[in-house]
Formats: sequence, structure tokens, C-alpha cells
Amino acid sequence: MIHKTHDRPGAIIAIGLLSFTVGALSGCTGVGLGEQPAWIEGSSKHFPSDRYLVGMGQARSRPSATERAYAAIARIFKAEISAQAQDWETYLLLEDRGKAKHRRRLTLDHVTRVSTDKVLENVHILETWLDRATGIHYALAGMNRAQAEAALVERITELDRMVEAEISAARRTPVTLATIKHLKRAANHLVLREAYNADLRVVRLSGQGRPATHRVPALTTELEEFLTANLVVGVEVTGEQAETVRRAVMEGLVREGLPVTNRPISSKELQTDRSTGAPIALLVKGSVRLWKIDVPDPLFTYVRWCGDFVILEVATERVVGAVSRRGREGHITDREAMTKAVRVMQQALTSDLASALAAHVYGDTEQATEATAPAACQRDEDQLHVPSTT
Repeated sequence: MIHKTHDRPGAIIAIGLLSFTVGALSGCTGVGLGEQPAWIEGSSKHFPSDRYLVGMGQARSRPSATERAYAAIARIFKAEISAQAQDWETYLLLEDRGKAKHRRRLTLDHVTRVSTDKVLENVHILETWLDRATGIHYALAGMNRAQAEAALVERITELDRMVEAEISAARRTPVTLATIKHLKRAANHLVLREAYNADLRVVRLSGQGRPATHRVPALTTELEEFLTANLVVGVEVTGEQAETVRRAVMEGLVREGLPVTNRPISSKELQTDRSTGAPIALLVKGSVRLWKIDVPDPLFTYVRWCGDFVILEVATERVVGAVSRRGREGHITDREAMTKAVRVMQQALTSDLASALAAHVYGDTEQATEATAPAACQRDEDQLHVPSTT
């Protein structure tokens, strides 16, 4: 079966997975100018369906026709991955709770792009043909099924090995954060593995993939249950608008899938009582300030804001992250300027703190850089005690 892409309004599909240059295509095709080839209307004996997966494109220029031929094949794989993605839905929703796009985040588009890029390495333009009567160019793209299958099986085997290694490491380590990081990586690998398996089902005439030992929903559930039972994050904020900022930070951390206690936290309480539910393993601790400033502007009044935060491992009092932000907002009245400054401060601090804490918990970086004391606010030393990083 030949999959076609026609030159008509609305038919151009913007697919980010294609990285082929026109120059590379021009040297590897046979160009026909005579009798119309059989593949334009259906199957071809030169490229039988048991050996080739093909797609056709047509346009008023040869480069556009070849691009659409590639797109016709890409859509087959994208459709199959989308059809299979329901099994990964819980994990993808967990990954996409927050608004910010962090480096660790997996989305269906990302998964599709990563897997389909690999399989499209085996696609080539097999033939092109120009209809002189109409000026329409036709291009036939195809992949050798056997070669594509071998490449996919190799990648799936490697991902299976990586999943097993991460799960095994998670079972062995007694360290809570290490367990979380290993389970998270295992889930990432497993989602990608299942995307490659969906591609394999397209390539094989039988439509069969390779069964997996683990399933994404089960691994996602294990990760969420372990987080809830073993890790709680506390948030402590002092200064102007402290409670408003504290609640905003808590909401941002919840969107990252992190269990957060809604009880007001103090350093004294942490030292004497951690027995209620899961232990408070990490503390987000900071100070915020807002103050009016004099600016020679006849129309606007201005408010400056700042926030200094550290992320602490409670058991060791080690600083594992630090966020410092400051800014200035203006409006026509003092009250409106203050309201705007509070809103912008909340958004900026929440986004950065959620990103920093998620990176530490989920292990986005192999080795966290040494955190330094924040210094966005001008303040007395006793306003925010920053423990030593040693």
C-alpha cells in the first residue's frame, strides 16, 4: 500500500522529524519523464510491499514532492505511536503537570520525534517522476523492512537492558533520593522503548512487536507510591507577602509531582519532630522583600522585589540548591504596582524553585553543582541563615 501526500491547500504537514536536505536527495533517485510508473496509482513490482514500506508525495517542485513523500511515511509511524500512547498516559500526565518545559520533561511529541527520527534513517527516495502534461512532480520514498527491523530490534534490546539496570539499582539502594532517580530513569527508558516497539509493529508485516518485561503504568504507580511514602518537602518563607509566596511555591512543587506538606514549617520543628507521616526530607527555605523606590517618572510608581532561597537536605543540613531573583515593577498607583510586583515575584520564584528541586529529586544532572548562598536581597545576616555547604 502506497501512502500519498497531495499538493492541495491544507495538505502540507509540518513534521519536525525530517532533517533531509534537497541536495542529498538529488543524487540517489531515478527520474522518469516518460510513461507514468505503476507506483503512482498503486503497488509496484519493483518495490513489493513485503520488502518495502513506501509513501508517495506530489507537488509542483521536486524538492516539495520528495519532502511530502518522507512525510507520508512519517505519518504512519506517528499515528501508530499515538494509538499506543494510552498505555503511557498516566506517566505523560505526571511529566506534564507543570507549565514550564524542563529538560527532563517527556511529551508525546518528544517521544514520537525521538523514535521516528531513528526509523526514518532507513528511508530513501526510490524513484521520482515528472508529468510533463501537468508539471506535477511525483516522488516515491521507501524503507527496506528487514533493515529497519534490525535497527529497531537493536535499539529496543539496548533500552530493555537500561530499564533493567535502573530498576535493579532502585531495589538495591537504601537511599531514598537514589531510589527515586533510578525509578524515574527506568520509566523514561521504558516509554521510549514502547515508542520504538510501536515503530516495530509498523515495519513488521505481522504487526507484532517485542513483549516488554515491565509496563509503564505499573512503574509509574510504584514511583508515585514511593514518593508519597518516603519523601515530603517543606516550605518556609519569611518577609513581606510570605504566606502568599509560600502557597505559590507549594503549588509549583505539587505540579512537579512532589509531595509537599501544607503545614507551616520552622527549623526548630524540623529538628525536634519529623514523625508525622513521611519524613520531611527536603526544606525550601527563603526570604522575600518588597519596597517602594523613587524613580523620576511622572506617570508610574515603582516597587522593587527580591527573593533569596536555599534547598536543604534536612538530615545533613546540606545546601543542594539555591535560587535568587529580583526585579522591578511599575504601575499608575502604589497599590497596583505592589500587586503586580507580588504576582511577578511569585511566578519567577516558583518556576525556578520547582525546576531546581525537581532536578535534584529526579536526578536530571549526574552531579549537582555546589550551591552558593543567595544574595539578591540587601539584608542583615540574621534575616536568612544559610548553612555551610561543607
